Amino acid sequence: MKKGIIGKKLGMTQIFMENGTVIPVTVIEAGPCAITQKKTVETDGYEAVQLAFEDMREKLVNKPAAGHFKKAGVSAKRHLKEFRLDDISALNVGDVIAADTFASGDKVDITGITKGHGYSGVVKRWNFKIKRMTHGGGPVHRHGGSLGQNSTPSRIYKNKKMAGQYGNEQVTVLNLEVVKVDTEKNLIAIKGAVPGAKGGIVFIRDSVKA
Repeated sequence: MKKGIIGKKLGMTQIFMENGTVIPVTVIEAGPCAITQKKTVETDGYEAVQLAFEDMREKLVNKPAAGHFKKAGVSAKRHLKEFRLDDISALNVGDVIAADTFASGDKVDITGITKGHGYSGVVKRWNFKIKRMTHGGGPVHRHGGSLGQNSTPSRIYKNKKMAGQYGNEQVTVLNLEVVKVDTEKNLIAIKGAVPGAKGGIVFIRDSVKA
């Protein structure tokens, strides 16, 4: 991986291209991110940099984190994320990574936390059909139905589609395209949808497949 950055999802809009086509995009506030730690093969066995994003008040930071930021010479930040990079020789602690790290046409992978839907039933969670609403259907219209066999194997198989926690899990979407980069406002427009709600934190990296 050559580059990465932490961002905040602002929402979706659309961009009109010169040929008249309309592209739906997700707008992400990408950085500025300060480098708070640098890991090398000699000291840690691998090469990586730790990025910090979004300022926060000093009084809200615990003592270990405050010491970490003070050592790096960086103001208190809310989010930290480590990125393994191919070459970190040009990067140093205290440097700032901004949206201009990426350019239009780049292919990226984006990781975020999906919207949480709480404890949901099988109709909402797995798109089960509901039973007929007439002729004595009973109070089981949105139930999951039969769960498994009787005497053999006398249990329910793992990964059975049932009611449960829906959403609020980490998801990575691969091979998304950077449509536009606004270096003045630190905004990146990504073609298509990105996991998470508005205001959610996302991690943008070079695509592993492209």
